[in-house]
Amino acid sequence: MKRATCLAAALLALAGCAPPPALTDTDDRLQVVTTTGILADLVRNVGGDRVLVDAIVPDNADAHAYEPTLRDVRNIVYADLAFSNYLMLEAQSVIKTLDANLPDGVEQISLAEGATKYAAEIIPLVEDVSLDTIWLGMRARGDGAAHRVTRSSDVRVSATGVTGPGRMTAYLTESFGNPDTFLDSGDGFDPANGFRDDTMILPPDAHTHMSWAFTEPGVYRVTMRAELAVTAGSKPVPLGEQTLTFAVGVDPHLAPGVTVLRGGHTDVTTDIDSGEIYLREDQDAGEKRHDPARTVIEVPAKALKEVPAGPGFRFLGRPGTKIYQLPQAVLGRHVHGEIDPHLWQDVGNAQAYTELIRDTLIAADPAGTADYRASTDRYLAELSALDAYVQEQIDRIPPPHRHLVTTHDAFAYLAKAYGIPVAGFVTPNPAVEPSLADRRRLTETLRNLHVRAVFLEPNLRARSSTLVEVAEQEDVRVCDIYGDAFDDRVTDYAALMRFNADSLRTCLS
Repeated sequence: MKRATCLAAALLALAGCAPPPALTDTDDRLQVVTTTGILADLVRNVGGDRVLVDAIVPDNADAHAYEPTLRDVRNIVYADLAFSNYLMLEAQSVIKTLDANLPDGVEQISLAEGATKYAAEIIPLVEDVSLDTIWLGMRARGDGAAHRVTRSSDVRVSATGVTGPGRMTAYLTESFGNPDTFLDSGDGFDPANGFRDDTMILPPDAHTHMSWAFTEPGVYRVTMRAELAVTAGSKPVPLGEQTLTFAVGVDPHLAPGVTVLRGGHTDVTTDIDSGEIYLREDQDAGEKRHDPARTVIEVPAKALKEVPAGPGFRFLGRPGTKIYQLPQAVLGRHVHGEIDPHLWQDVGNAQAYTELIRDTLIAADPAGTADYRASTDRYLAELSALDAYVQEQIDRIPPPHRHLVTTHDAFAYLAKAYGIPVAGFVTPNPAVEPSLADRRRLTETLRNLHVRAVFLEPNLRARSSTLVEVAEQEDVRVCDIYGDAFDDRVTDYAALMRFNADSLRTCLS
């Protein structure tokens, strides 16, 4: 397993006093890097003393938004094997850092995708489109096979021009409320290069959610250009240009025969395979494509909001200033695909991960076959007992009380596997005050279903939340539940699932 690489030596020289990597070229054990702590724990249970494992994303961090450090790179260059969850769970920066720095010949396994061969069950990612206005996101569509696209390739969508009576801004609100601006028509325009830094980067076949803000009523037109970067430093492949039209607080029927989009979920879509930009609308019967040249996106008068207090949102105007806004709706800088990536909330899927890890470790270290098989058999038995325990605890909740309400849509597998329906998940945008309609829907849910408790992930509890406020108003308990990160209290996968089962039973019974 020992390896000395020029890249590793160079990184060590540059690092100076940075913390040393966990992985090393002076240890005879199999050196394994994973993206998250949950995956690292599974690998340790299978690998035992034959492996040295470290995770890129630390405990308490958000895998959807984590930015790798120099220490992470130094770990990766020593790895003999790498495991990610993928299905776009991890931030693209994590995946690109992993793929770019693994030594030649080192295998990288995407567990969520590979585990289907071991009977893992995957389910679609369900999104709540019950909004008062259109939910407008950004999407990169297609696999780009003709261009030899990989998961580390980039689709870059840039704003090259904006016209309108006021300032227009498009931005993402990250998990802890920090805004990240994609487009700001007030930050200066260069005729040769468009707006300063106004480029959204997406991995292939992914989409994300955004807020769109306008300072004045009227008609705005935004020109966007897209290109594909197959590899770092490669010549970009042009993917088209289109102009979007927004009717802000005015009649959207700007010309005869135009299509007006005013509700549901629509994405500004860059098609890698066809080289087009169009509007893709989700409908009950499937999807519908709209030509931006014949479509108007309505931002109605009811979308008028106040800029909140705090320095983070001064780019929108002074606190209390009225702006028109299409809300992001899903909190967090969360780029994802069509499949829910949180498979481990069903212990049966964690068992499938475990079997794939076993076979991967055997292939990398055949001398350890007997040890890996024995450890796996022991751990699978432990997981079977854990699966039964989770089911037993949830079965002890009276059926009328089995309603799961959370802030993060990460528990669909838990709900389906153990029979505790998701009654609602609330992902408020902290950039605006929750609407009366938002509060009314949540209040009615809690009242009509006689919900006894709502659930928050510990690392989100500190921030203000509509869910917490309404729960306190309705005298409903707020309890903990763990999604995709450990902390000082929960330090392994079995403890995470056991804690969740106990919390659900205690708070809902």
